[in-house]
Amino acid sequence: MKKLITYSLLFASTLAFGWGQIGHRVVGEIAWRYMTPEARANVLAVLEGESPAMASTWMDFIKSDNHYDHMRPWHYVTIPDSLDYMEVGAPEEGDAYVTILRIIEEIESGEFHGWSEQEALKSLIHLVGDVHQPLHVGNGEDRGGNDVRVQWFGDGSNLHRVWDSELIEGQQLSYTEYAEWIDRADATQVAEWQSAPILQWLQESKDMRESVYEIDNPERMGYRYNFDHIEELNQRLLQAGVRLASMLNELYG
Repeated sequence: MKKLITYSLLFASTLAFGWGQIGHRVVGEIAWRYMTPEARANVLAVLEGESPAMASTWMDFIKSDNHYDHMRPWHYVTIPDSLDYMEVGAPEEGDAYVTILRIIEEIESGEFHGWSEQEALKSLIHLVGDVHQPLHVGNGEDRGGNDVRVQWFGDGSNLHRVWDSELIEGQQLSYTEYAEWIDRADATQVAEWQSAPILQWLQESKDMRESVYEIDNPERMGYRYNFDHIEELNQRLLQAGVRLASMLNELYG
């Protein structure tokens, strides 16, 4: 457990945002498309008219306020390559998985501890997106890819940033255009994705890590890496949105 806490603190010290603003808003927009009218109305009431897409970035926005520093470890989970989440468990400061479970319990009970329902809901929207980003299910060795230095189209970057934002921004689409582009799930896929337990979402992200780290030349990353990975990245955004909708339909529908 001490080793895991060390891993987690290293990850937290310079953690990049989980998905960039566009990515999180894509997840929120996709969720909106699959929400029931009743869930939409109730969620909007809690968010005071703000859409899930726009509320999705709140957890990153507040990182500039040290009052919320205790929430930084909640953006990710750590699962070393040789273990699964249940073997590792959560560190003392918490992680994305236990925070998602906490939020669900608080919304169901109507009792919120240390924050408002609106803050809890905004965090849920964000964290469902985060755990679908494969480098937010980190291996505990390189701070979720932040230590993997690369040149992205000739500019200095790191692997985490490439997955958070640079692959997505490279498509040159607004979040609504992006959601329209990738929203191609059929009914069978939607049912399968929505029936998967949260632990499976974590395992899916962990399983993707091997592919994410396949870099031919870190000094010349660009078109080829985009070609090889944009489809799986888009599927993670779509899965996150579809699953978030199911969760919100159950909690607020």
